Amino acid sequence: MANIKLDFNNTNVKLEDIIEYENDIKRIHEIIHRNADEESEYLGWLNLPTNYNKEEFERIKKVAEKIKSNSEVFLCIGIGGSYLGARAVIEALTHTFYNYKKNDTPQILYAGNNLSPEYINDLIDVIGDKDISINVISKSGTTTEPAIAFRIFREFLENKYGVEEARKRIFCTTDKEKGALKKLATEEGYECFIIPDNIGGRYSVLTAVGLLPIAVAGINIDELMLGARIAQEKYLDTNLKYNECYKYAVVRNILYKKNKDIEILANYEPKMHYFTEWWKQLYGESEGKEQKGIFPAGVDFTTDLHSMGQYIQQGQRNIFETVITIQEPNSDITIKLDEDNLDGMNFVAGKNLSYVNKKAMEGTVEAHVAGGVPNIIISMEKLDEQTIGHLIYFFELACAVSGNILGVNPFNQPGVEEYKKNMFRLLGKPGYENK
Repeated sequence: MANIKLDFNNTNVKLEDIIEYENDIKRIHEIIHRNADEESEYLGWLNLPTNYNKEEFERIKKVAEKIKSNSEVFLCIGIGGSYLGARAVIEALTHTFYNYKKNDTPQILYAGNNLSPEYINDLIDVIGDKDISINVISKSGTTTEPAIAFRIFREFLENKYGVEEARKRIFCTTDKEKGALKKLATEEGYECFIIPDNIGGRYSVLTAVGLLPIAVAGINIDELMLGARIAQEKYLDTNLKYNECYKYAVVRNILYKKNKDIEILANYEPKMHYFTEWWKQLYGESEGKEQKGIFPAGVDFTTDLHSMGQYIQQGQRNIFETVITIQEPNSDITIKLDEDNLDGMNFVAGKNLSYVNKKAMEGTVEAHVAGGVPNIIISMEKLDEQTIGHLIYFFELACAVSGNILGVNPFNQPGVEEYKKNMFRLLGKPGYENK
């Protein structure tokens, strides 16, 4: 069974400090669960592991099989929560070099997450004459980056296959009844999946937003949802002695009150890089409001110990780390003895590489804690669908609770709109001349 464990022994936060938040946690827990079905509260993700649309879920699996049978490339067009969750899961649970090896499943590529012409042209070059299907993911259909990318690749598909065949290769994940993309999809006859009204983008990975690309990559979405369901049930107990999700939310807020206003999520597995990117959006958009909030950053260790390690060790002491560690690797390598030993590494001969990696983590935690950087450790049993599903729900729920402790609305993102007004004015969009 998927399992996540929390260790806060390296934070200088005591259990009695955490217990002081018990009444606040009970109040927040009751409020969010009481409002879970209120569409305007954006809490649909809370009961999603048990309340998801079973009919659409089965259709996702069927469509994924169809795409796998006729496509060599599956292009996900979306930005922010419309692609980060899917990419996080896909990269965590597939071969490290998935897109470079021959698979029974399509290459998974991404567009609509930037405005670089170099990126788009290079992407077209890489696709070449391969068979391709597209999943455009947007609630409105008017978000600049994915809307432009979809224009380009819709034309690409229609030129390649003709309009009729292109229609069969375009899949839309959007609003159930309104918006530009929904209107276009209805007019053109594109197959559609629904972004629920009561789930915001950064909480949407376990909806069709994430599940279709994840299923196309050959990942078992039943097991992914099972992991989230295990977490949903596990964190119903508000007792702070046992609820490690709520404990994480409390500890990070205690550290914030001690002027630790930057949280660095560290991992020791390259496959977890995009999970960190998803986590950064989840916490950055949820908590960064009213000039409050912990700034979410990320590092990939041991790689970044040779770049960011110096700052973490001896820079400003306004940071803390949350370290994700995986207990059981899915594969391993035993380091062999070298008779010449010119590199001086025979002291690790006979040891597994995972053991060396673990000792690197333990040594780093010791060094950073001694240097004044509190460390929270989150241990995953192994890297599989159930555990990743569990971890997604863990962070989503902790984020909602943490934002409420902080006193901000963790489900809106008003600041995201500010740059758009300026961009639209500079581009000459009608109605934005005086913005």
